[in-house]
Amino acid sequence: MRDSLRVLEREIIACERCPRLRDWCRTVAEVKRKAYREEEYWGRPVPGFGDPEARLLILGLAPGAHGANRTGRVFTGDSSGDFLFRALYQAGFASQPSSRNRNDVLVLQDAWVTAAVRCAPPDNKPAPDEIRACQPYFEREFRLLKNTRVVVALGRLAFETILTIAAVRKSDYEFAHDRLHHLGSGWPQLISSYHPSQQNTQTGRLTEPMFLSVFQRAGKLMDLAAPVTAVASGTSGKRAV
Repeated sequence: MRDSLRVLEREIIACERCPRLRDWCRTVAEVKRKAYREEEYWGRPVPGFGDPEARLLILGLAPGAHGANRTGRVFTGDSSGDFLFRALYQAGFASQPSSRNRNDVLVLQDAWVTAAVRCAPPDNKPAPDEIRACQPYFEREFRLLKNTRVVVALGRLAFETILTIAAVRKSDYEFAHDRLHHLGSGWPQLISSYHPSQQNTQTGRLTEPMFLSVFQRAGKLMDLAAPVTAVASGTSGKRAV
């Protein structure tokens, strides 16, 4: 098959679509944070990872400048990732509760983790044109993950990305933590969640029990959901076969 997850991964890593983001990622990788000055930063766009047969798809915002932009694996090497993988481990989706680099022994079970934007943005704020430039990568990724039953969107931007590719009227869907959304026949169930950023976790807006409940709910829904037949094309509304 011409279009595969491995092909997509190579294309993402080599992407140069957004000059501002590429310049920022390279600069961060060269300057480095003092705590990581002895490490070699990844400094490139970051692909998704996990179980290709996953029924659970987790969509985040973008790589952290000193997290995934350093380690080369999404949600790996920073506090947001620590918070996420603890919850996934407790819910039975991860083989261990932490992840430090892309070569460690962490294995995701029935779950795939990815991001709406593949390069670390300055101040964690990608521009609208940068979000649009990255969207086709996620659309292809969604299409290739054929067993998806439930999507967990971490944060409002991830939530709106799902609504965009599902071509639904956004005003009909309200973002809230641990809220279930029905996108229509043939589409996976969608759960919106606060993002595990320090802004949310250190202020108590998002606690570990709150976050764990999202993935426990997703696990129950996965066993009830029907096979997905829609495709993230934005035009056809049908899964390619």
